Amino acid sequence: MKKKTGLESWKEEKGRSWRKFRRKMSVVLQHLILWKGSLQTIGGQFGTGIQSYFTFLRFLVLLNFVTFLLVAGFIVIPSIAFNELGLNQTVSHSPNNSKCFEYNPNPQGLERFYVFIMNILMGTGFMEWTYMFYGYYKKTSVNFSNFSYNVPLAYLVTTLAYFLLSLLWTVIRSVQGFKQSLITDDSSVNNYTDKVLAAWDFCIKDEKIITLKQRSIRYELKVDLEEEKIKRLHAQRTICQRAGIYSVRILLNLIVIALLCGAFYCIYRSTQESQLLLALESVKGNFILELLAGYLPSIVITAANFILPLLFNITIKWEQYILSVEIRLTLVRCVFLRLASLGMLLYSLWNNITCGDTENKTPCDNCGYNYVENKCWETRVGQEMYKLLIFDFLTVLVMILLVDFPRKMIVDHCSCKLVQLWGQQEFVVPQFVLDIIYGQTVCWIGTFFCPLLPLLNTVKYFIIFYMKRLTLFSNCRPADRTFRASNANFFFLLVLLLGLAISWVPVLYSIFVMTPSKPCGPFRDQAFIWDTISMAVESLPKVARNFFEFIASQAFAIPLFFFSCIVMFYLMALGSSYGKLVKTLKDQLQMERSRKILLNQAYQ
Repeated sequence: MKKKTGLESWKEEKGRSWRKFRRKMSVVLQHLILWKGSLQTIGGQFGTGIQSYFTFLRFLVLLNFVTFLLVAGFIVIPSIAFNELGLNQTVSHSPNNSKCFEYNPNPQGLERFYVFIMNILMGTGFMEWTYMFYGYYKKTSVNFSNFSYNVPLAYLVTTLAYFLLSLLWTVIRSVQGFKQSLITDDSSVNNYTDKVLAAWDFCIKDEKIITLKQRSIRYELKVDLEEEKIKRLHAQRTICQRAGIYSVRILLNLIVIALLCGAFYCIYRSTQESQLLLALESVKGNFILELLAGYLPSIVITAANFILPLLFNITIKWEQYILSVEIRLTLVRCVFLRLASLGMLLYSLWNNITCGDTENKTPCDNCGYNYVENKCWETRVGQEMYKLLIFDFLTVLVMILLVDFPRKMIVDHCSCKLVQLWGQQEFVVPQFVLDIIYGQTVCWIGTFFCPLLPLLNTVKYFIIFYMKRLTLFSNCRPADRTFRASNANFFFLLVLLLGLAISWVPVLYSIFVMTPSKPCGPFRDQAFIWDTISMAVESLPKVARNFFEFIASQAFAIPLFFFSCIVMFYLMALGSSYGKLVKTLKDQLQMERSRKILLNQAYQ
């Protein structure tokens, strides 16, 4: 054998030490994974379908926490430091349009306790003049000899950064889910045989983990057998039966569309009436009436999101789809309801801010927005998102504490046949996932207008995880209609991407089109929020300025567009070829299995 030199021996020794260190660190990091033990227990007790909900919730907790770190590090903490140090702050004043600069939400004198509670719940009063909302941040620019910081520029760039971070993080997880669903979606693979013969891990020795693994496999087999049974029944339909089913589907879809239109009209009217009710003297000073009037849009949206999905679940049974199509169609309808209802709320808000339906457009002509009803319109939008988040969280707590737990006690201690037929609460994963996607969309929209909203959303989802886990083990049973976790995870991430795309619309519209409020916020005295980028580029050296101008020009945008199209088509072709290759390999495996069966029969 070739004799090793001292340097080679030293390298091998260091390589072995490094691999040993990596293995130890990998074991340590496994213990640091958030809720790892809880997720394994849930997967073993109730299957990977229900486990996918809690995994998805953990992902959103981490995403919101990282978003909060970005916002706190680049917006909130610098603003607090500059405000405490009394550094350069731009104050707006204009003698010609003095009414546009009238904004003083600070309460004068002593307040009653119920007013203090009302301000916390609705984000008004003293809450408007805190770091929670957009209006409190100032147009601060600090320039020292070796240090320069522009709060408006940091505010805008951080907004674009957390949107980009959310997009990349969600897309990466979606690609991972797509790879898994690409293999499991094909019905040519005998999943039953794979799970029976190849699903067990013989390295498992812990009795608790063995029990959890057995239960997980059992639930996966239940999913496969149920899907095959439904497909077989659907394949036996006659032409007359199919024609009748198609007629019923058309009628039920018309009913669904009518229900959605009615819900959107109610949301639009509730937003308009909410401001009118809050202006009435009979409502002012009455804690209950003022709270109901302020939360009227949130109540209507929550009621629509609660009642209509129940009707969708009833109508979908009559349409007689296979299980996978039934779940996805119900999800699509509920997604459209939730996101479109949120869009209708934003449309009514922007319609009021821009004097869309009012005959008197003088406020918008003078200040660029309706300053009579919205002194600081960005804070007004942030307040609506803040109320939606608070009310959504309170709704989840009320349903768990006042509905799920009492229902469990009634079913356990009452022998009435009607109560027993009612049964325990089902843990319906698609509905719960849509709830948290809706809340995340609200957070994405509201972060620009309410910078500390990601922190509230992180705390909200953290509490919801433990509350849902408690009610799962104490009150709920798995849904009668199960589904495959790999398909669900991929679909949930696609819906989350849709919510992210919808959240871009109001934020980008505010940045590029709307006139920022004149008496508040870091973009006061500007025609548009995006002008901050233009002013920052103008202050750069000539070389850097020419570079950014080239990036923003058509000479760069058009070639980039064509290059992106080429890359996209290449990736699509590559994905299609991989899909065909996977299908070919599956066919070859089935052919080999058939040959073995024929050879065994021939020898017998």
